[in-house]
Amino acid sequence: MKINQYTELYGVIGNPVRHSMSPAMHNAAFADRGINAVYLAFEVEGLKDCINGMRSIGIKGFSVTLPFKTEVIPLLDEVDDVTLKIGAVNTVVNDDDHLEGYNTDALGALRALEEKTDISGKKVVIIGAGGGARSIVYILKKKGLEVIIANRSPVRGSDLGKLLDCPFIPLDELVDVQADILINTTPVGMSPDVDKSPVPEKVLKKGMVVMDIIYNPLKTRLLSVAEERGCLTINGLSMFIHQGAEQFRLWTGIEAPVGVMTRAVEKALG
Repeated sequence: MKINQYTELYGVIGNPVRHSMSPAMHNAAFADRGINAVYLAFEVEGLKDCINGMRSIGIKGFSVTLPFKTEVIPLLDEVDDVTLKIGAVNTVVNDDDHLEGYNTDALGALRALEEKTDISGKKVVIIGAGGGARSIVYILKKKGLEVIIANRSPVRGSDLGKLLDCPFIPLDELVDVQADILINTTPVGMSPDVDKSPVPEKVLKKGMVVMDIIYNPLKTRLLSVAEERGCLTINGLSMFIHQGAEQFRLWTGIEAPVGVMTRAVEKALG
């Protein structure tokens, strides 16, 4: 890729964010489609100053990750109706200094689940109450599924339950819940803390579908134990690629090279 005075700049903002595979994924997509653009990771301390700086230098678009998916909303000029309901943004498009917020996590999670299993009529437990949880709860309820939120912090979990009209239980009561699908949306188990799991082993029942939105490592402690206990497991790579493909489409108006993006992330992960 030749970088010159016409190269457009994109990136991901978060903290921490240097572990992100988004640069590998999106730079591969730009190169494959012949787009003169580069995508970088920005580890942010002050979000408001960051957004103002991105406006000033004309960054064309950026991804938003933990812990800024909700906090970024009032700093944008517009968000779509779905994002307004979810209350979390993971994608920003800069349209001539007009910052538009979107959420592609919901679509990415849905496509990842439907690739592996029939979700119709299933009961789902979501672990966590952050931006990722908001997106997945929203899209699964739109599909008519019964969804329960389990979270370590009762206040955040209860607030999300009220926002999206679904029940909340404290995380330590999860063992008493019978569910078909369990989805971890927390960072527990992410590299480098790979020996941690967000739930005790006894929660995982044979035949359950267990999905972890973490993609580094591809097989988290949660997924390893779930596999041993006879569960169908889904790692975070598929969701990550599908949400990234939708980001690419929003930024460029071009369909994303999903295969190229997948191979680039797999190579970066080793």
